[in-house]
Amino acid sequence: MIRGPQVRVLDADGNQLGVMAVRQAIEAAEAAGLDLVEVAATAAPPVCRIMDYGKFKYQQSKKAKDAKKKQTVIHLKEIKLRGKTEEHDFQFKLKSIKKFLGEGDKVKITIVFKGREITHTEQGRTMLNRVVAEIKDASVIETPPKFEGRTMMMVVSPAQTKVKPAESSRPPANVQANTRENQDAKNQDQ
Repeated sequence: MIRGPQVRVLDADGNQLGVMAVRQAIEAAEAAGLDLVEVAATAAPPVCRIMDYGKFKYQQSKKAKDAKKKQTVIHLKEIKLRGKTEEHDFQFKLKSIKKFLGEGDKVKITIVFKGREITHTEQGRTMLNRVVAEIKDASVIETPPKFEGRTMMMVVSPAQTKVKPAESSRPPANVQANTRENQDAKNQDQ
């Protein structure tokens, strides 16, 4: 609902039609076969635009869907180990950690201590250090190992290795200059 006696009106192309009474603006919109939409209610006078409101809403929903498609969701995966995890199980869990990091997910590595294992927390710290040593090239430690109750945990995220496209796709400028000079020299020799 447009409130106020006068409004500043923009046509469908964005050109200003000037300040006019609300009734005149509505008539101008109806003459064009379009709608009068208030775009800036807080301005003095309020700004209205003559447009196809249904088409506008459709385009807004399409933009929102495209933005949602392009966004990436990072999940937090959890791997649980024990202080006494055997070698084969450790390698299997390590393979899972590498797979999760390869997919772009963060990984929470948790060491659980049960019963009297709590007195040997150094085994858990050794286990986490071993995991870090195995995945150091594919990950970044986001949260260092910390102790919470009967668990020791840390969070790792995938390493970001992005190459700037300008540097990788084009040789340095001096190389191009040399090749042009060489071509000119070849053309003059012939």
